[in-house]
Amino acid sequence: MSKVLVVDDDINIVKLIKLYLEKEDFTVCTAADGLEALDVWKKENPSIIVLDIMMPELDGNGVCREIRKTSDVPIIMLTAKGETFDKVLSLELGADDYIVKPFEPKELIARIKAILRRSEAKTSTSDDKVVEFDKLEVNLVNYELKIDGRILEIPPKELELLYFLASNPNRVFTREQLLEEVWGFDYFGDSRTVDVHIKRLREKLEGTEANWQLKTVWGVGYKFEVHEQSAFSTRPRRA
Repeated sequence: MSKVLVVDDDINIVKLIKLYLEKEDFTVCTAADGLEALDVWKKENPSIIVLDIMMPELDGNGVCREIRKTSDVPIIMLTAKGETFDKVLSLELGADDYIVKPFEPKELIARIKAILRRSEAKTSTSDDKVVEFDKLEVNLVNYELKIDGRILEIPPKELELLYFLASNPNRVFTREQLLEEVWGFDYFGDSRTVDVHIKRLREKLEGTEANWQLKTVWGVGYKFEVHEQSAFSTRPRRA
């Protein structure tokens, strides 16, 4: 049975979400502020976290940042703000999804189930998934990115996006295709999510590309380009 940690300083919202989750046979634990959320997360080890942004003590973005230092547990952000900046910030910090208040509880439940399905599928099919190119190793088994032999910290979704593109060198994907392949067919966000993750990947990879690069194909999407003259030596390896 999956356990959901619900974090919000509005007790009525917590009670409502808890009611709907328990009807779907989820186990629910709760917290009313950011610091309590970190304590409950460490003690309860939830399968997924529903996390409000605007909270006392420590806001949701701060909680997300702390959790992402050591865990890739799925996180859905709750926000009363619908501005693109707030959504982008949450995604950059490593959140898997966001939902704007007021929201329909049934939609939130659907998102939770969708993310848990993808998380479980990833766990069951991630055996020996490693892709290597010159100075680059993307390891989906232990979720590590190595550049020129050194490990770089990277949010799980950024790693999955890079792995997918690098596993399909020189093939162009639209934003919609990347959402389907990396986030899942039932992802509820928009295509700007892909742009945000590509931007963050480029910042991490800047100056390290040798015979490969993350390339924008204007009007279409993105591809992991491998130079033809070195295609043999930089072929992806799946261990």
